[in-house]
Amino acid sequence: MTIGMKQQTLSRRRFLQSAAALTVAHTMPAIAQSLGTSPTHTLAYVGTYTGKDGNGEGIYLFNFHPGTGALTNRRLVAHTPNPSWIAIHPSRKYLYAVNEVADFHGTSGSVSAFAIQPTGDLHALNTVSSQDAGPAHMSLDASGRFAFVANYGGGSISVLSIRSDGSLGSAVDVHRDEGSIGSTRATSAPPGSFAISGHDTPHAHMIAADPQGRFVLATDLAQDRIYVYRFNTATGKLAPLEHQPFVTLPNGDGPRHFAFHPNGRWLYSLQEESSTIAFFHYNAATGTLRAQQTISALPPGFAGTSFASEILVAPDGKVLYAANRLHDTVTVFSISADGTLAFISETSTLGDYPVQLRFSPGAAFLYACNRRSDVITCFRRDRATGRLTFTGQYTSVGSPGSITFLEM
Repeated sequence: MTIGMKQQTLSRRRFLQSAAALTVAHTMPAIAQSLGTSPTHTLAYVGTYTGKDGNGEGIYLFNFHPGTGALTNRRLVAHTPNPSWIAIHPSRKYLYAVNEVADFHGTSGSVSAFAIQPTGDLHALNTVSSQDAGPAHMSLDASGRFAFVANYGGGSISVLSIRSDGSLGSAVDVHRDEGSIGSTRATSAPPGSFAISGHDTPHAHMIAADPQGRFVLATDLAQDRIYVYRFNTATGKLAPLEHQPFVTLPNGDGPRHFAFHPNGRWLYSLQEESSTIAFFHYNAATGTLRAQQTISALPPGFAGTSFASEILVAPDGKVLYAANRLHDTVTVFSISADGTLAFISETSTLGDYPVQLRFSPGAAFLYACNRRSDVITCFRRDRATGRLTFTGQYTSVGSPGSITFLEM
């Protein structure tokens, strides 16, 4: 092909690309207007397990397609060790990741802060100590001034300050879990279960504020406890409740994650080693919990070993989802008018060892991060029944630990 022919071909290609871009640019506002929404672009960030703990390399970025649920155009945007849990700042300008390690400045884990660029790329701001080993979960307060961190390896929780530029400041509070350790075998486990993991020393597993932002709750898997703290929104300090500093789950059951109902009055706790869901009435004025129901997170009749991992309540408050590792399913439960649960269905995650579930914006889709099979699978939600249908979308990423979405 001659140079002149190449130039003609390139010019024609650029013209077609420009025409297509103009067509999309003119069509999207019309579509958005007909739907009564503003045009948005949604990104998905995925944190992974790295090094000896997995096949990931850090934090990955994807484009999210709202019609199909597909995640495309994967690229690595932060090379950081074991960012197994990530969270986005309320301003949508910053992203934070725990580094689930124990060798940061000695025997500590760490938390990393990033500024989100207009392209979705991440610019590293700083990394600070999580104040103990192996941070496994983090969340932010509604004001975006504080980050709550659960240090699984060290059995402690910490509160880190967030500066006005999005970078992390020093810890303003640290609480170490102390007291008795539960049994190595769960009281409420299925028949034939050998689900034994962390009943050796305290293991803080999740920490998050309640919907009103007045109290902070934290689970300790080994102690079989859910702690409740009064939260000082000005200083970030946490004060244990005087009348009920914690509630206790059955011996050895191992509370892992919890989820609030949209009404703010019901809380559901998922136990890792017993694979159960405990339903509590939550008093938002006092921070106290009262147990109401316990139900298996697995299908009726299940026997053997499985480790429950994640729990979600649908935005409409009618359905609850639980992820089960080894059984490798998502179980679906209806939520009745009084908050109690009833089993609806089970769906294979079509992967190995689902460690996290997450809704897409609008909750039309549910994603399962299958750590051991290096894949995220996507399911369409039936809004009426809550049932899940696989979309056919497999997204390959090394050892995914968590996924979160950002509407630009």
